[in-house]
Amino acid sequence: MKLYNSASHQKEEFVPHTPGKVSMYTCGPTVYHFAHIGNLRSYIMEDVLEKFLRYDGYDVKRVMNITDVGHLASDADTGEDKMVKGAKREHKSVLEIAQFYTDAFFADCKKLNIKHPDVVQPATGMIDDYIKVISKLLDTGYAYFAGGNVYFDTSKLKQYYVFNDHDEEDLAVGVREGVEEDLNKRNKNDFVLWFTKSKFEDQALKWDSPWGVGYPGWHIECSCISMKYNGEYLDIHCGGIDNAFPHHTNEIAQSEAYLGHPWCKYWMHVHHLNTNHGKMSKSSGEFLTVSLLEEKGYDPLVYRFFCLQSHYRKSLIFSWENLDNAKTAYDKLVSRVAALSDDPAPVDEAAAAKYKAAFIEAVGNDLNTSLGVTALYDVLKADVNDATKRALIGSFDQVLGLDLLEKAAALREKASAPAEGAEEIEALIAQRLEAKKAKDWAKADAIRDQLKAMGVEIKDSKEGTTWTRV
Repeated sequence: MKLYNSASHQKEEFVPHTPGKVSMYTCGPTVYHFAHIGNLRSYIMEDVLEKFLRYDGYDVKRVMNITDVGHLASDADTGEDKMVKGAKREHKSVLEIAQFYTDAFFADCKKLNIKHPDVVQPATGMIDDYIKVISKLLDTGYAYFAGGNVYFDTSKLKQYYVFNDHDEEDLAVGVREGVEEDLNKRNKNDFVLWFTKSKFEDQALKWDSPWGVGYPGWHIECSCISMKYNGEYLDIHCGGIDNAFPHHTNEIAQSEAYLGHPWCKYWMHVHHLNTNHGKMSKSSGEFLTVSLLEEKGYDPLVYRFFCLQSHYRKSLIFSWENLDNAKTAYDKLVSRVAALSDDPAPVDEAAAAKYKAAFIEAVGNDLNTSLGVTALYDVLKADVNDATKRALIGSFDQVLGLDLLEKAAALREKASAPAEGAEEIEALIAQRLEAKKAKDWAKADAIRDQLKAMGVEIKDSKEGTTWTRV
């Protein structure tokens, strides 16, 4: 497999640290609110990556954190703690908020066919690990205590900006949005490892530490959780492109300072889901969630299909029109699969191997899911028996996660179900025909609407009117 590495800015042949095994880490949600569909685009693409690696024969271990403390409103260690903000908004405790939105996140993931990670670790369950790592960073001179907080000293590094060559002035006070001057920092790029004295005197969650009662900064959690479950060498670290700086940059700094050797080889960043008004966020425009999509009548897998039609390193524009186009294409794809016969013939293994190889080559080229979807259509058009087509579709769907065989079976079952109420439907269609002959268009339209409300779709043609249940 070839994967674009954000650290080297090029596609590289993927070679794991241990042959045949992949250690994978994905930045999890900060559970102070529902995940919007922009957040979930990243998890969909990370899910496809994990499933493709398994499909390609690797033994994968994926670890994910749950941020339930320490993530401030600004990634630059300023603003209000997001968990406290959520608790105030809903008049609940931080732990109640964390549990509710963790459950909601994984419920959304299930609807989107996102596999549950092998390890899920809440940040609040790792306090001793943070203290151990921070203590060593202090002992080795990579961290310092000032003004009641423990900071990482970025001036000790040979290279801090790993993913981009930032201009120092970009972080100047008043230039970069959300950055406030912290007089305790020796360098403007330094970041908090542990808060013990801050403006949050009422911080809900606090723990004892060698530096006083306090709580961890956001960046330290991912390093420690990954090292605990994946060891000292990490193969792939995933996240949204907005995590590259400063979050992932800081993770690399503290992890490699602690370990004394390179930590993670491959970095995968999924680009934003945008609306016509810009980047999707919880604070701007309509708050688009999986539940909202369902309320508007969309199967969540239509959104997954929408995401798969684009490359993860390109910004994706969301609009209801674009989602409608994806729904139309997805429904047609399911219908084509449903139209395959129950062919008792054996699977053509030679042909299947050829198409599987083409699928692996397509998706294995930097997770090109749009070509993976094209491979599905190639199978449907192929000159092979339907048993082979069904086998290949089921095989590819192990990676794409679109439930095509299951949806097709449900569609066939629905089509073959007894036509309950058929006499009433036929009578209404006859009444509509008489209304049209009498040019009573209002009555004809009213009957069409009545049939639609009954879950019946009608189509007029030269041969007459046909109907189907929808």
